[in-house]
Amino acid sequence: MAFLFSALRVLLGLFFCVCGAIKLTDRISGEAHQQLKSQFVQFADAFPLKEFGYKPEPGRYLETMGWIEVVAGLLLAFGPQLLQEISNFVLTIIMIGAIYTLLVLKEPIAMCAPATVCLGLLLLLNIRGRERSAKSKFE
Repeated sequence: MAFLFSALRVLLGLFFCVCGAIKLTDRISGEAHQQLKSQFVQFADAFPLKEFGYKPEPGRYLETMGWIEVVAGLLLAFGPQLLQEISNFVLTIIMIGAIYTLLVLKEPIAMCAPATVCLGLLLLLNIRGRERSAKSKFE
């Protein structure tokens, strides 16, 4: 069972790396990169902190999310346990923000599916990590 969770952690981390890299460059998928660039104009308009007077510039927002996903994905996949937990938390916040943004923009529920599945898997890994930590304290 531990192998299954380790494999899930690595695959999910690599998935975030690829998603982040697509945001950063058009060399992986030019079409997806261009689509994300146009979507992030809308995403900036629905940014959760907009209510507090902060609205990010769409290009910078796209780039920041890309770098966060690449770094957090690598740490989730290959980092030491503490950094895996931190990256899991960061990616969880990003997925909650993504779902919030899509709902504010009134996108179809199907558009929320990838972020929702990723959020569920991150939470599953988080629960598994807490069980593992609790178990090691009692041994």
